[in-house]
Amino acid sequence: MFRTFFLTKRWFLWSVPGSAIILFATWYKVELDVRINEWFGEFYNLIQKALGKPGSITMEEYFRQLATFGWIAGLYVLIGVLTDFFVKHYVFRWRTAMTEFYTLHWPAVRSIEGASQRVQEDTNRFSRIMESLGISFVRSVMTLFAFLPILWGFSAQVKELPWIGPVDQALVWVAIMFALAGTVALGLIGFKLPGLEYENQRVEAAYRKELVFGEDDHQRAHGPLLGQLFGEVRRNYFRMFFHYMYFDVAKWSYLQVGVLVPYIALGPTIVAGGITLGLMQQVVRAFGRVEGSFQYLVNSWTTIVELISVYKRLRAFERMIRERERAGVAVPASVAE
Repeated sequence: MFRTFFLTKRWFLWSVPGSAIILFATWYKVELDVRINEWFGEFYNLIQKALGKPGSITMEEYFRQLATFGWIAGLYVLIGVLTDFFVKHYVFRWRTAMTEFYTLHWPAVRSIEGASQRVQEDTNRFSRIMESLGISFVRSVMTLFAFLPILWGFSAQVKELPWIGPVDQALVWVAIMFALAGTVALGLIGFKLPGLEYENQRVEAAYRKELVFGEDDHQRAHGPLLGQLFGEVRRNYFRMFFHYMYFDVAKWSYLQVGVLVPYIALGPTIVAGGITLGLMQQVVRAFGRVEGSFQYLVNSWTTIVELISVYKRLRAFERMIRERERAGVAVPASVAE
């Protein structure tokens, strides 16, 4: 899954420089997000000034601020579109590297349960999910490094928390503790999901395999057997639906409560008139970015569950390939490079 793409000469330009390009583009988008956060403070302070004292700003100043946002947002969209286009090619090259490796060993492993699905479907899903999780993880880390100092600075304006009282760097601690509590809670609530996803892939593969055999052999894929196999698929899906139901209740309830957390933390400061409207917008937005970075596992848990199931299947496949090699099947020269 990894060495065929990252440790071969053929894919070096895509795996190493390509990864560097993706990292740089992700960093640049985070920097633009920081600039947008600064714009929110400037713009809402301008609004507050205009509403507090009519005629204190000009139309030129107002539209200059809107044009500034348009320029930053347009650049953000351009970088995002070009990065997504490049990433799609990057992911397909990764899938190609895995596919070529598995197909070179096809004569030795074609009898393995679900071999065709692992070569055709699992390689696609693995590379796609790794790209999604990898980029979101890098973005979370970079966002954290970019916005945590900003939130740290803003915390000096927040002297106390409701029901608790004075706390140094209160906003930072609230973001950390709320994200940590949600991550632990949802991890405990969803601990059964990886096993169910893996089992789902197994029963789906068995059902699909029998249907494929039935296309060429009239003795296969008869009614009772298909009914039994599909019954296993249905049973596992219903179990997944149930477990995802209470997991989703916990996840979405937690995320909706999270919208109010910065406003609750800012309650005493807002009531005391300790910050401006622009600063409040910057604080809330920076809080959301820091909190979202700490909530990486919360937001990605469902995708991580899917990745675990695919990873288990491909690891079992590769383990079987190594066993066949030790039994006397030669490694093709192109694979050993």
